[in-house]
Amino acid sequence: MSNAKEMMGKAKAALILEQPFFASIICSLPMIETDAVPTMATNGKYVKYNPTFVEGMSPDEVKFVLCHEVGHCMFQHMFRRGDRSLKGWNVAGDYVINNLLHDERVGRMPEGGLHNPALVQAGGGTTEGVYDLLPEGDKDGGDFGGTSIDLCEDAGGSEADVAEAEAQVKVMVAQAAQAAKMCGNMSAGLQRFVDAALKPKVDWKDVLRRFVSAKAKIEYTFARPKRRFIADDLYLPSLSGNSMGPIVVAVDCSGSIGPAELNEFAAEVKGIFEDVRPSETHVVYFDSEVSHHDKFEQDDDLHIEAHGGGGTAFSPIFRFVDTLDVEPVCCVVLTDLYCSDFGDPTPYPTLWVTTGATDAPWGEVVEMRPKI
Repeated sequence: MSNAKEMMGKAKAALILEQPFFASIICSLPMIETDAVPTMATNGKYVKYNPTFVEGMSPDEVKFVLCHEVGHCMFQHMFRRGDRSLKGWNVAGDYVINNLLHDERVGRMPEGGLHNPALVQAGGGTTEGVYDLLPEGDKDGGDFGGTSIDLCEDAGGSEADVAEAEAQVKVMVAQAAQAAKMCGNMSAGLQRFVDAALKPKVDWKDVLRRFVSAKAKIEYTFARPKRRFIADDLYLPSLSGNSMGPIVVAVDCSGSIGPAELNEFAAEVKGIFEDVRPSETHVVYFDSEVSHHDKFEQDDDLHIEAHGGGGTAFSPIFRFVDTLDVEPVCCVVLTDLYCSDFGDPTPYPTLWVTTGATDAPWGEVVEMRPKI
């Protein structure tokens, strides 16, 4: 038995007594000793470790890094990267995981590890949020004030393989949480992370499409194909019949909505409105008051850009809508929901698309990104 393998075994044995949640998962993953990785790596199916790296750590540091691998599994990082930079995604994940392990007093982080609680908080506690805050030019190899402990590899395989792997990881996490509860060793903070990890993810774009389309009593036709796909020689049906009535889109410009979220939201809303063709689209920009208003007709080129800055209040949106002399079919509000001034419930359906808080006294709420 190599010295590194013995150190790994002792660390796992210690974790069974000290951290049963992390131990349950790490003991379920095959360990592969290899020089092909500089430190450690996981894809949710195994953990690879470099023996030289392990032998250079203290027992508490080995425990920390093993639990760090569990963090990638718990947060399902191997399934969520999308088209983001692999290095930047790992750095963002490291910040979130290391912050959790520090708070849970798990082992000891190796010297030079990435730990920045303020950055994690500014990113809403999510890997996506932290990634968005990393400088664009640094995501592929910048100086982050530390080094990434390991590599979280993508799950790989076909779509069916990935779905099966994701389901298996969730089962591992659920079983580990149950084991820790039975041992009486499951902190409230860790339980919140586990609950968030196991909660089914809902794509806000899908919810937004269903929300808007459900208000349109119209049918699909090829008589007027979707304009944005014609350049790619794709002729897809658009909605016809009685066009949808007026829609209101309210954009929070209080400073808490970043350019990345605004651009993503704007692109999706533009696509939806081109499909549904509301008779009028009213874009209302607000902070503590309404700061700007644009009206778009069916054939106009809808665009969204920030106006204003300051505090946040929602009631001015709906007071302003009352002055427009229109009866909206629905209202969509892009915000972080950090506000207590919601005003009174509207006579028309309202969807809150949030990047922050998740509670609203009325209307339907959908999260723009998951809380892990």
